[in-house]
Amino acid sequence: MSMLVVNDLAVSYGNINAVQGVSFRVEPGELVALIGANGAGKSSTLNCLAGLLPAKRGDVQLQGQSLNRVPAHDRVAHGMALVPEGRGIFSRLTVLENLQMGAYRRDDKSVVRQELTQVFEMFPRLQERRDQLAGTLSGGEQQMVAIGRALMTKPQLLLLDEPSMGLAPLLVEQIFATVATVAKSGVAILLVEQNAQLALQLSQRAYVMENGRITLEGDSAGLLQDVRVRQAYLGE
Repeated sequence: MSMLVVNDLAVSYGNINAVQGVSFRVEPGELVALIGANGAGKSSTLNCLAGLLPAKRGDVQLQGQSLNRVPAHDRVAHGMALVPEGRGIFSRLTVLENLQMGAYRRDDKSVVRQELTQVFEMFPRLQERRDQLAGTLSGGEQQMVAIGRALMTKPQLLLLDEPSMGLAPLLVEQIFATVATVAKSGVAILLVEQNAQLALQLSQRAYVMENGRITLEGDSAGLLQDVRVRQAYLGE
């Protein structure tokens, strides 16, 4: 059974059709990239999957169960977590409090403590700043908090929206190395990323989105060599 199946999904903002009937899938433990230019509809797709935007039509299934009538706050309990574009951290809470917020619905407190330790091992810088207000962190550190908070929900599917945005190249490498580590742990990941080169190098499969539609799909290694992708997104 696929982890995520999206069928004919459409999203509109008034008269603007941001997403126009896209269909795709993510298998268990798979890292899938969704690439495209600004305004292609990538973030709108992720926000709709997370329940933050209503679907005009279409169906979203997580492990065979339709999420169409499941509100955003309950999709976490179904195993879906979103790291939004812009991070969306709680700036007036500490790093530790932000991470604990990720586990607010969980009752397995001893396991939560163990997983908190794992997040700190994954991001040693957060351990050093655990009592610091999250709003005072650098952009890269805030992205670490956002990813760590999502992992504290114990997701089976992690939605990542532009994790490299606004970060220095060295921090981008660190964030993507962490994403690779999370993927190897068995968490399925749907990655929206404007840096097509990095996204295709990291993922197993990918979809190319243009003007609200999916125009190309396939193995990431093959898309890296596709002339259309190289000309449009890799600067060749």
